[in-house]
Amino acid sequence: MTIRLKINDENLEYHGDPRASLLEVLRTSFRLTGSKSVCCEGFCGACTVRINGELVASCLQAVGVLEEADITTIEGVGSLEQINSIQRAFEEHDVVQCGMCFPGMVMTFTAFLEANPNPTRKELKAFMSGNFCRCTGYERIVDALLSITMKSKVT
Repeated sequence: MTIRLKINDENLEYHGDPRASLLEVLRTSFRLTGSKSVCCEGFCGACTVRINGELVASCLQAVGVLEEADITTIEGVGSLEQINSIQRAFEEHDVVQCGMCFPGMVMTFTAFLEANPNPTRKELKAFMSGNFCRCTGYERIVDALLSITMKSKVT
């Protein structure tokens, strides 16, 4: 079966099993390995992508229902040459350790800060509930995110 997708502003075609998870297709067919395969049950947030603007656990999404969908992965929000503000803040605050949760956190908070550019610490913590990190304390993550909003208030 052929399924047409728009991934990171590129029109692509997937030829294969429509029951395959979007995560599997991204990683194996398109070599977009930024989204991580951790729990494969939709709980950890490591495979979070945006589909038509909505945050989705790609491990739970069958690719067959995504014909013509607009998908953004971590590769679409930043690159080694041009990291986004959240990636930069995480790096500056030494948030990343193993890196498995990092893509999902970046995807989640990129969407969150677009909708809510001046969140409180409490709002950030509440929105983080779908992203698990087993390596770092969540306080550094929140501090990094707040540093972005503080910079925007100053400039």
